[in-house]
Amino acid sequence: MGFIARVTESSRSESSRVEAFSDGVFAIAITLLILEIKVPPHAGDHLWRELGHMWPSYAAYVVSFLVIGIMWVNHHTLFSYVARVDRTLMFLNLLLLMTVVAIPWPAALMAEYLREPGASHVAAVVYSGLMVVMALNYQALWWHLTRTGHLFDSRVDNTAARATRARFAIGSLVYPATVALAFVSAPLTLAVHGLLAVYYGFNQLKVPIARSVELGD
Repeated sequence: MGFIARVTESSRSESSRVEAFSDGVFAIAITLLILEIKVPPHAGDHLWRELGHMWPSYAAYVVSFLVIGIMWVNHHTLFSYVARVDRTLMFLNLLLLMTVVAIPWPAALMAEYLREPGASHVAAVVYSGLMVVMALNYQALWWHLTRTGHLFDSRVDNTAARATRARFAIGSLVYPATVALAFVSAPLTLAVHGLLAVYYGFNQLKVPIARSVELGD
């Protein structure tokens, strides 16, 4: 029993290390967003006007903050059910973090070029493209976790968890549509990403719990 307890504790420690590292990356990425909102130089009596002209920076900041923040909430919730990790999970998690920490760059593009007719579409395509990659990475993470269910703790209903894969796949189709929308309107594309972030914040895909756990057996 002592050996089993030590193995379980070691597995939990590995999962906690992955989550702690991820939390640090999320924190850095979300902090970098504010660095793109610059103080208007030499505005003088026209400071209010100059601040108003910076609305693309505010919009890109708020939407990107929502995207990263809600992704962190969902990631934290997911890993609260992960009892152990393997190398594949760690690499898939790294791929997800690679896209998360890159978000400040397309956010800066949107802030800089949102009002320019031609360049705004390019910036929106880059922004939406990164969102597509991030969604696919999160889906790959979920698919690996539900493939056998051996990384989840005993609370999770593995069969029900695998059944949620279809919903993940359908959700991932929404993001490629924003790439097409980027060629129509960059501001609308940014607004849609904000709405999607809010949607996934309130309509989070819950990890299925075994009925015996729900009943307290």
